[in-house]
Order: sequence, then C-alpha cells, then structure tokens
Amino acid sequence: MTMLILASSSPYRSRLFEKLGLPFQRVNPDVDESPLAGETPLQLVARLAQLKARAVAASHSTAVIVSSDQVAVCADDVLGKPLSEPRARAQLARLSGRYVTFLTSLCVLNSASGNRQLEVVTTPVEFRELTELEIANYVAREQPLDCAGAFKSEGLGIALFNSIGGNDPNALVGVPLISLCRMLRAEGIDVLG
Repeated sequence: MTMLILASSSPYRSRLFEKLGLPFQRVNPDVDESPLAGETPLQLVARLAQLKARAVAASHSTAVIVSSDQVAVCADDVLGKPLSEPRARAQLARLSGRYVTFLTSLCVLNSASGNRQLEVVTTPVEFRELTELEIANYVAREQPLDCAGAFKSEGLGIALFNSIGGNDPNALVGVPLISLCRMLRAEGIDVLG
C-alpha cells in the first residue's frame, strides 16, 4: 500500500484525517506561511498547501502527501490565528453579526509520479450578534487561540453562528473530506475499498 502522509502539525486536521480510517503518518512541513506582497487570500492558501506538500515530498519520494491551509476573510481582511486570549476576544468581537468567508485549500501530491491535485473550498459563515460576556466565556472555555477566526466549529464554537454554508462542514475544521476522498480515489486509494 502507498504511504499516506498528512503534511500538517495541526491536531484538528489529524483528527479529521483519522475519520477516514486509513493508516497515515503526520509530518510537520515547517514552511514560512507569510503572505507574499500583493497575494490574495485565495492565492495564499493555494500556494501554502502546495508548498507544504512539496516540503514533505522532498524527504518522502514514494508517498501520497496531503496538505491543507486555511484563512478567514472578513471585509477583505485576512484573519489568522489569534494566539492570545485578548486577540481571540477582539477577533470574535469584530466578527459579531458579520459574514466571514473561510478558504480551505487542499493539495494531494503523489511524490512518486509528480501528480498534483489542488482545490480551494469556500465556506461562508454568518456570525450571530455576540455580547462581550458571551465572547469572554467562549474564549475562556474553549481556548481557540490556534484557530483562524478564533473558534472551533466542531466544538462549542457552533453556538457563535447563525448559519454555515458550503458543501462540506469538515472544510471549516481544516480539511474538506469530500474533496479529499475524491482526490485519494484518483490516486488509487479508496477509503471504502
């Protein structure tokens, strides 16, 4: 069987990947995720997913490598990981009552054949109006400091929303599994096989 590698240090992506029931290794791609001058959010997530896959492929020449990246965009501003409670509260206060678009890229790279598949999945989210107390309580309880947009939709963060759009709720967590299953099938890896 082909070695399957998740090019990510994210525990959230790893948990999603585990849902597929396939054996895999997790390798930290260790790349610079800084945006380039003039790069759009869409270009950024697409570039980073490919960069992560190529970084891992450099030391794994016969594997199928899966990588992903995600940004949240609100009023043309890219929101990254808050990394601190005050910044998480500020992000959520800014998102209160607004629409946010999450862009989640997915790259599947067969390092043996060089075949590369790339997709960016868009997930629109409408945040409900949030009070300062709700925001503070949420951040204290869930500690979403390493999540773009300062929430975890797979947990208590779901209480922050009016609605979630898109075709795959897993994309909001960090890996669009519907697309991933299709891409893996194209590489001869059938999740149900």
